[in-house]
Amino acid sequence: VAQLYDIAPTAAMPRRHRGVLYSFVLLVFLPCVLGTGYLFMRAADQYASTVAFSVRKEDLASPIEMFGGIAGFGASGSSDADILNGFIASQEIVRALDDQLGLAELYSKPESDPVFAYRRDGSIEDLHDYWRRMVRVIYDPGTGLIEVRSLAFDAEDARAIAAGVFAESARLVEELSQIAQEDTTEFARSELARSVERMREARARLTEFRSTTQIVDPNADVQGQMGLLSMLEQQLAEALIDADLLRESTRAADSRLKQADRRIAVIEARIADERSKLGFGGRGGDGADYAMLLGEFERLAVDRQFAEEAYTVALAAFDAAQAEARRKSRYLAAHIRPTLAETAQYPRRFMLLFMMCFFLTAVWAVGVLVFYSLRDRR
Repeated sequence: VAQLYDIAPTAAMPRRHRGVLYSFVLLVFLPCVLGTGYLFMRAADQYASTVAFSVRKEDLASPIEMFGGIAGFGASGSSDADILNGFIASQEIVRALDDQLGLAELYSKPESDPVFAYRRDGSIEDLHDYWRRMVRVIYDPGTGLIEVRSLAFDAEDARAIAAGVFAESARLVEELSQIAQEDTTEFARSELARSVERMREARARLTEFRSTTQIVDPNADVQGQMGLLSMLEQQLAEALIDADLLRESTRAADSRLKQADRRIAVIEARIADERSKLGFGGRGGDGADYAMLLGEFERLAVDRQFAEEAYTVALAAFDAAQAEARRKSRYLAAHIRPTLAETAQYPRRFMLLFMMCFFLTAVWAVGVLVFYSLRDRR
């Protein structure tokens, strides 16, 4: 047996196999060992806090719409939940919470964890990038529900960050509500101001017309003059009858017949004079001028009536806009209050370790295959 061992040479590992083994140890095994040591010995525990909320509106029918629906108002193109989803991931909320809570100090607490902790001397852009790692937003566009999970190295800090996100979101919703109320009432307010100015101008023009012509109502003036003409024509008819009766019963030289003819002439002259007065409503002129005067008065009266009706409609629309702004109040409703964690669930060490080892192994295997493929082609 001894002779057999002396005769058979010891099998040596080929050189290229040793290279593959050394590369595996160097590129996969050692990094995985170092990663395991870091994750389980130096990586700081992270606590999670969850808050979930949605934007609510009060959509009740206003009394003005119940009595006829004078005005209608459309909804905005983007929903409030979409705006909040973008706001929570923005730099604005990071800066606001950094001023309130000191995010840079909270995220840089673990001194011995340079991988997961934040650098204190980072810029706001660096803090924003780190925020996107530590805060996750889950948004369902169908229901409008938003869930925010915040991580921190202390359970109280995680809950404070989640509460700060909720408070800043509520502030933004209140601002959106105020903007919506101002937009709803601004147009109605401007239309009301225009209708008031139009009504004031129409009344001023009608007052100027009355002051210039000394006529309050040409229609009433015409009716009065027509009444006077009717009375004179009636008196003329009576005088003519009396004169005819005298001619039948007396001589032509009778003084009473002359007096009756004189009375008829006076009445006819008065009728002609009163008819001529219709030109300027009691100030003389021709009928055409008076017709133009009456047409101008009717035009001014129609303008005033239209302005008053437009003012009534604008006032009702303004009241409806104010009611619409009051009744569509937005508010943030939290169905999950910021939670306080009792155990650290992050970082997920086993999952990170598995992903790191799998990735390194895959890269190493692809690299080996490429190397030997190129070598065999030479």
